[in-house]
Amino acid sequence: RWRLTVREEFSASHQLRHYQGKCEALHGHNFGVEVSIEGDRTDERTGMLLDFKVLKDITRESVGLLDHKHLNDLEAFAGENPSSEHLARFLFREIERRLGGYAVSLVEVTVAEKSSQSATYFEPVEK
Repeated sequence: RWRLTVREEFSASHQLRHYQGKCEALHGHNFGVEVSIEGDRTDERTGMLLDFKVLKDITRESVGLLDHKHLNDLEAFAGENPSSEHLARFLFREIERRLGGYAVSLVEVTVAEKSSQSATYFEPVEK
């Protein structure tokens, strides 16, 4: 079994509703995103699970929905805070949808507001 991981970044602003602290005010981050996939078969010709370029392109397309936006204004966050936790889940679902035609599984998506803290979203695989 193999696991591939790519990293991407995006810049955005947000406000955490009901936070009762300084993060309730408008502020921005340069978010870091890490995406991991797994699979058990490599391509016979290339020896690759999935071309890194394909995974990077899918990740960039998904992150592009958030880049340079005020996250609170996006429909996806109209009813919930655009916290790192919710951003990770949003990106997980976007990336998973885009990976549908490939023989890989999305393992997890991590979003970091800065290098010292991050939130990871994953969905347990039922056996």
